[in-house]
Amino acid sequence: MSPSEAPIPAAPSDAPVDERVRLALLDDHGLIVDSLATWFADHAPDFEVAVRATTWMDLIRNPAFPVDLVLMDLQLGDGVSIESRIRACRAAGAKVLVVSALDDEGSRARCLAAGAAGFVSKTLPAGELVDLARRAARGERLRRHPSTGSARRDSGAAAAGAALGSAHLSAAEERALRLYAQGHSTAEVADRMDVGYETAKTYLRRVREKYARVGRPASRKAELIRRAAEDGFLE
Repeated sequence: MSPSEAPIPAAPSDAPVDERVRLALLDDHGLIVDSLATWFADHAPDFEVAVRATTWMDLIRNPAFPVDLVLMDLQLGDGVSIESRIRACRAAGAKVLVVSALDDEGSRARCLAAGAAGFVSKTLPAGELVDLARRAARGERLRRHPSTGSARRDSGAAAAGAALGSAHLSAAEERALRLYAQGHSTAEVADRMDVGYETAKTYLRRVREKYARVGRPASRKAELIRRAAEDGFLE
C-alpha cells in the first residue's frame, strides 16, 4: 500500500459525518496500518477510519465492527483463510477490498469468488487506492486493476503523502532489505541469500547510502524498517 504524489481523485470536503464511509484497515504490519490511517485522515475526508487492526481477531472483536468497507491484507499468518475472512465480513454487512503484495491470478480469483469487491496491489499510490476504495464502497465490483510493478513502488509509498525519492535498489539490495526488515540478522540475511556475511553487510550498507542520498535517512534499524514499509518491501 503506497501513498505517493500521484494526483488524488477529488473527494467531498464537506461530507457529513454520518455519510462518511466507515473504514477498517487490516494488515499485520502496524506501520502500514498507521501510515494509511494518517493518509486517509489527511486526504480523504469522505472516509472515517473506524478500526485499525493487525490481526483478524482484533478486527472482529473491535466494538466499531462491522464497518462499511474493510481494506484487508491477503496474508495474515493467523491460520484463517482469506475466503473465511471475506465471507465473515460480507455476512456482517461490510464490503471487502483485498490489498496484497502477491498479484497472482489464483489469489485474485479466490478473493473475488468469496465476495471481495476487488483485489489490488500494495504497490499502488495512495491516491489510486483511495479511488478504488470509494468505488468498492459504492458497491462496484473491481474485476481487474493492473499491477504497477516495482517502478511505481519505487516512486513513492506509505509515508502519509510525503514526497519520497526512489532509492533505486538493485535486486540483491532489495532482497537483503526485505529479509533484514522482517527481523533477520545480517548473518541470517547472508545465509538466506547464500552469500558471505561481508557481502550481505555490503548490500545493507549500500541500501542505507542510497536512501541517504535521496534525503530519506536509514542509518538506524528503525529508520531502515520504515523505509522498507514505505516502499512496499514488507510482505
